[in-house]
This record gives sequence, structure tokens and C-alpha cells, in this order.
Amino acid sequence: MPDVDNQPADSTLPSLLVSGLHFRGQLPHLKKEGAVYFVTFRLNDSLPAHEIARLKHERSVIVEQARAAKRPLTWHEEQKLVGWYCDKVETLLNAGKGACWMSRTDVADLIASALKFFVGQRYELRAWVVMPNHVHATVWPLAGHTLSEILHSWKSYTSKEANKLLHRVGEPFWQKESFDHWIRDDAERAQLVAYVENNPVKAGLCKRPEDWKWSSAHERARATLRRASCLL
Repeated sequence: MPDVDNQPADSTLPSLLVSGLHFRGQLPHLKKEGAVYFVTFRLNDSLPAHEIARLKHERSVIVEQARAAKRPLTWHEEQKLVGWYCDKVETLLNAGKGACWMSRTDVADLIASALKFFVGQRYELRAWVVMPNHVHATVWPLAGHTLSEILHSWKSYTSKEANKLLHRVGEPFWQKESFDHWIRDDAERAQLVAYVENNPVKAGLCKRPEDWKWSSAHERARATLRRASCLL
């Protein structure tokens, strides 16, 4: 069962975890109370370090050039830059680098169960998918719970339990830093839900989103079939 006994390092700033801009690692995280977020977290070995370093360098060059020209990036330009970075990272992730532990059914089942465990109590899940080396979700923290707390709970619990299944001791499972994006409106939410659920299709793992067992699309399709069978 996921837990939150060990709070993340930035839990000493509770107001910023609910609303405002703060930093974890090298990425900015914008929070708004009552917001829905798109989040991604990945296995520790899922991306080659030199590729991430290259992308971060390219991103920083763009930012520094704008500053040198005394024309800092607008919010829209910053969002486009984040989108560019995420697309590049997604391409690398879908190449299937690293051990891809979630290719194992037992590990993927563990991660999927943890994501759903506190639905309706601490958060609502609008969409989610467990890929071989990363996880995407759109999540809505409920009152009294923060996104940082939820991510910490997911990652802390699953890292310990997955390492037990894999007979690994003292080895990192998840990359320390996660990516999160505040979803601004219904149109963006619909776009990102589709993005999450189509990820297995885009990666060539199945033909239809509902064919991928470890996803909200699959769960929704099963629920629809159950309702239909009850009406027969």
C-alpha cells in the first residue's frame, strides 16, 4: 500500500506545494490549488545521461540567448520550449533504453495498482499509462493533498516493492526528479488525456489504446463491456 510516512525534501514549503512556483532539482514546478496536472516519472536508467545533458544544454542556450538580447522568453514561448523538451525526451523513452522493468507483468501490475490505490481519497486520475520504462498520468489532487505528496507516495512505495520483486537491494528504481505540468483548460486536458492513452500505440506496443492492459483506456473499455453485459 502506498504511504506518505517519509515526506519529500521540499515538504518544508507546504504553501508552495499547493500554489506558486518552486524548484525540485533542475526543473521548475508551477502549482495551483485545485489544478489538474500532467505528470511523468521514469526509471532511473531509462535515458542516457549524455542525451539528457545535451537537451538541457540546448534548452539553456535558448534561454540565455533571449536574456542576452534583453528579451526574456514570454510565458507562451517558455511553454513551447517545455513542449519541445518533453517531445524529445518522449522519443528517447519510447526507444526502450535501460532495463525496462515494467515490461514484466508483475512489476507493471504493481505500478498500476499503486496509481489507483488512493483514487477518490487523495486524488482523481483522469488518465494514466504504465510504459516499459516510464509512467504518465493526469492527476487532480483533492483538498488536503499536494501533488508532491502524491508523487512521493507512488514512487517511494513502488520502488521498494519493485526492488523486492526484482531481488535488487539498495539500487535506485526511479529517476529522482519527476516532470509535472499544470493543465490550464478543458481543451488542454483532453489533448493530454489522449496523449497519455495513445502512448503505447505511438511506441508500437499495441494497435489501439484500449489494448494496453496497464492504462486508463483499457480500464475504461473493460468497464464499458461490464455495463453492456449487465444490460443483456
